[in-house]
Amino acid sequence: MKNLDNKINNILGGIDFLAPWLIRLGLGVAFILHGYNKFPLPPQGLIDYFGFSPFLATTVALSEVFAGLVLIVGGLFKNSFGNLITRLGGLMVVVIMIFAFSIAHQEWFITVKLFTSEQIFLFLIGLFFLIKGNK
Repeated sequence: MKNLDNKINNILGGIDFLAPWLIRLGLGVAFILHGYNKFPLPPQGLIDYFGFSPFLATTVALSEVFAGLVLIVGGLFKNSFGNLITRLGGLMVVVIMIFAFSIAHQEWFITVKLFTSEQIFLFLIGLFFLIKGNK
């Protein structure tokens, strides 16, 4: 077993730095696309479906795009600024997802639907970056 583990480490060890970037880029791009799909501003769908004001609907869309960008950009800085920016992006994702659960997906809370949807993973990955930052 240890021999196999060593062989895998020899093959993949040189690219292990990519693992957090794949998760960071996946979450960042997902949020950018979720927000961008609400353009043009204000997003009429949020206004009609949820009864949001134009200001709130616009804030939601821009916050999603900004959270994704902040997460990606935070990884480019290997210092305390990058760590702080990454944690800010993670916090934004967590807050957005809490509101999504409480407003858009109330019926999912602690059900099979929640744990079989992408939303729980967006929340958990955001929580990961909030806790870990760039570490």
